[in-house]
Parts: sequence; C-alpha cells; structure tokens
Amino acid sequence: MSSVLIVGYDPHTVPGVDADALLKGLDLEMARFEKLGIDTATALITPDESSEPPLVAQLTDRPWDVVLIGGGVRRQENLIQFERVLNLTHRHAPQAAVAFNSSMGDCVEAAQRWL
Repeated sequence: MSSVLIVGYDPHTVPGVDADALLKGLDLEMARFEKLGIDTATALITPDESSEPPLVAQLTDRPWDVVLIGGGVRRQENLIQFERVLNLTHRHAPQAAVAFNSSMGDCVEAAQRWL
C-alpha cells in the first residue's frame, strides 16, 4: 500500500485562517486518499521551530512514499520554515518523493504524480 504524509500548518496556529473550513477540506482529501487505498497521515505543524521534534517523529514513523508539503508552508514569508521542513524530509525520509499541491483540493493528484 502506498503511503503519503501531508505536512501543513495547524490552522488553529495561523491568524486569519478559517480553521474549520481548512480542516473540512483536509478531511475531504483524506477520504479521497482512503477511497483509493492510499495510507495517508497528516503532520500539522506550528509556524515555528517547536514543530521540528513532532515532525521528525512522523517522518520516521514509517517509510513514506511521498511527503506532500502544503502551500501555507511554502509561502514566501515562511521561507525559513519551508527550508526546515524540506531538509528534515530529506534527512529523515530520504526514500520519499516530495510533492506540492496547488490547492487543498488537489492533494491526491499531487501525491499521485510520484506514486
């Protein structure tokens, strides 16, 4: 079974974000993954360095096929955090392909490009 780890910000830690709407969209994507038989988990991180230990724990939990890094993490104002996530992925899940979605609604398609 293929496996995907989705890394994104915990919407409750990002000012001005509709956390409920974002989590609902994530739930819809997780259901799509499940329907396709793709084992998927989320790593909802905080926009600071305290997210490193829990992210490393999830990256090393199993051999992920794909690590999908969400758009919020990739924003220009989050460049240092994006570098940190990318390098932690490279270091702790070197077998995983890295994917980027263009919206909350295309996580499955982004991951499928590398499965």
